[in-house]
This record gives sequence, C-alpha cells and structure tokens, in this order.
Amino acid sequence: MAPTQPPAPAPSGGDAGSRIGVTAEEHAEYRRLRRAADMRHRKARYVGASVLLLVALLLSPLAVVATWVHDEVADTDRYVRTVAPLGADPAVQSAVTDRLTNRVVANVDVEAVTRWLGEALADAGAPPAVVDRSEALAGPLRAAVTNVVHRVVNRVVTSDVFEDAWVAANRRAHTAVVNVLTGSRSGAVRAEQDKVVLDLGTVVDEVKKRLVDAGFEKASAIPGPDRQITLFESDELSKAQAGMRLLDIVGTWLPALTVVLAALAVWTAPAHRVMLLVTAVGIAVMMALLLVTLAVVRRVYLDAVPAATLPADAATAIYDTLVRFLRDSTRTLLVVAVITALAAYLYGPGTVARGVRGLAGRGTTVAGHGLRRVGLRTGAAGQWLDAHRSWTTGIVIAGGVLALVLWNYPTVAAVALVLGLVLLVLVVLAVLAAAGGPAARDGQPGRTGP
Repeated sequence: MAPTQPPAPAPSGGDAGSRIGVTAEEHAEYRRLRRAADMRHRKARYVGASVLLLVALLLSPLAVVATWVHDEVADTDRYVRTVAPLGADPAVQSAVTDRLTNRVVANVDVEAVTRWLGEALADAGAPPAVVDRSEALAGPLRAAVTNVVHRVVNRVVTSDVFEDAWVAANRRAHTAVVNVLTGSRSGAVRAEQDKVVLDLGTVVDEVKKRLVDAGFEKASAIPGPDRQITLFESDELSKAQAGMRLLDIVGTWLPALTVVLAALAVWTAPAHRVMLLVTAVGIAVMMALLLVTLAVVRRVYLDAVPAATLPADAATAIYDTLVRFLRDSTRTLLVVAVITALAAYLYGPGTVARGVRGLAGRGTTVAGHGLRRVGLRTGAAGQWLDAHRSWTTGIVIAGGVLALVLWNYPTVAAVALVLGLVLLVLVVLAVLAAAGGPAARDGQPGRTGP
C-alpha cells in the first residue's frame, strides 16, 4: 500500500482554515488568462516597436541628407574640401578656359581693327582691290586672337596658381555667406539687422598706413563711418537667417533622433536580436534607395543642363564632386547596416550561424591548445577570459562602435579597418581563453571545449 501524502503545514502566523483551495479547472482557466495577457502584452510591444522602426526608417535618409547639407552650408572647411577637386578637374578647367576665352575675345573689336587696316592701306595708296579685301581678314584675325587668348588662359587655368586661387576664392565666398546667414560679427562681410555690409577696416588701415608713410599725414584722420559699405538691404535676410538656424537644428538633432528611435525599437521588441536584424536590414534598404535616388537626380540634372551653358563632362564632374561626401556617408551606413545584420544573424539559432560559431570556436580552441603544448599557458587570466567571454566580446564590439562614432566622417575603408581590428581582438581573446586550461599530458590535448 502506497504511503499517504501528509497534509501541508499551515502557514506561520495564519489560520490553516483560511487557505483557499483551487480546483484543476480554475487553475487551467488562470493559466489560459495569463497566456492571453502575455500575448496581448507581446503584441503591444511588437506594435510599438514596429511604429518606432517605421519612423526611424523614414527619417534615416532625411537625416543623412540633412547632415550633409548642414556640413556643406555651415562648415567652411568641409565645403572647401568638397569643391577643391574641381579646380584641378580637366573638364572644369576646359569649361573655364573656353568661358574666359570667349569673354576676352568678345571685348576685342576685330571689325574696328580691319577697318583701321583698310584705312591705313588706302592712305598708303594701296590698290582698291587690296583695300576691299582687307575686310576679309576679320575671320582669320578673330581666329588668331582666339587661339592666342585660349593658349594663354589655358596655361593659367591648368597651373597651380588657378587651383590656389580657386580654393581661396571659394573659402572667402563661403565664409562671407556663413557670416551673413549666422549673423556673425567677424569677417569682412557680415549682417547687421536687414543689411549686408562690407567692412573695409583692414583695407582702410593699410591704405592709411601707406599714405602716411608716403607723407600724407592727414590720411590718418579718415573717419570710422567710411570703413563700411552697405552691399544690399533686404527684408528676406531675416528669413534666410531663420532658415539657417532651422538647418542647424535639423542637421544636428535629426540624426540623433533617428538613432534613438531605432534603439528604442530594438529595446521595445520582445525579441531584441530579431528586431536588431530587421532594423539593420531596413536601414540598408533605405541607404540603397538613397543611392538610387542620387543616381536618378544625377541623370535629371545632366539632362536639364544645356550643352551651351555647361559641357556634359564638366556638369558631370561638378555634380559628382558636390555629392561625393553624401555618397560616401550613404555607402558607409549601408556597409555598417549589413555588418550589423550579419552579426545579429550569426548570434542566432540558425544552422549556418551555429556552424560558423562552431567552426570559429574549434579554430580558436586548436590554436589555444597549440599554445599550451609549447608551454605558453595563460593560466588564471585565460580561465577568467573563458568565464567572462560574453562580457569581453560586448566590450570589444562596443569599443569598435565607439571608434566609428568618434571617427570624423568615417568611410567604408574606415569601417573595414575597425571591423578587422575588432575581429582580430576577438580571435586573440578566444585563443588566450582556450590556452588557459590545464596543461596537456602524454601528448593528449586538455579540455576541448571553450
């Protein structure tokens, strides 16, 4: 006969008769309601994460473009680095040479020269036939002048002098525009209320000094009000400055908001790894669409520029140069998103992921055992690394992410470099952890697992 189950003791401080019994049907109903509540909670989390992810994906291309525009408009050094290659581009140099040559030749009155030549021949007693034919020299003379001017202009434009002048002119112009849009009080060109003024203080001081040195001592009495010239006055200036302030806010905070929304989507979702994978794939798709959009805009721009206004090769060089940093940033984010998606997948339960992790683990274990066989054992340090492998892996990955965040305008090459260093450090740590086990004996390896 089976022994009887003793009754459960009454809870201390309470009355045994106060306990409420639960039937099997009631317990099953409780479990059903609990599962339903958990399901509703998970669905709510999925809905919230999906909404956050959708907003983040829609904002991601806008954030990239806003950051690029802000950097080009507000950062003079960035703008100069953008346009500097145009000064050395052969297509742009050819277009500039042709444009300057045409302007110079247009100011040469070839017809007046031929008329003067005809009059001179007539005064010298030349035959009328010769005088009349002198007018036919207009075409060859214009061609000769054009060739000479073109050679001179091309020699200047293709020299280092033009490149230096191109950079200096763009720097001065951009600095002046930034001073006007930001209301800065520094620089020669600046905004004062609704007026844009040119401060000639430096020029006036230099002129006064040279006049005084030349003996004109009264030149030092040039009054202060004469140091400024109002370039133009417009009610639209305040609107332009307001637009600049808005661009400054959007270019700074929109990327941060996009990152925060994506992080919240991953954190809110019940399956963090899956949502990280979905987020990375979504960002990669959005960056690919942005690259396609840039290609379409390029085609539309080139079709819209008349050949008489700008040659096709020069227009292509200008567009590609101006948007190259935007393309680089988009490609960098695309590569980072793909790497993040691969990492999220490899940490999952998939067959391929388990196979890759197993292969990597066996490789580092064999390398660690090889170190132990030659007497290079890491001992307690290796055992600590083995016991805290998840922590060390997270720290190394976080260090790589921090390096990319702190990198000034990272490129695809920078991402590849950081990724290679992170993988190298992880492999080294895994080998050191595998080398921390007991020493091998009788030619047999020690512990075969990590």
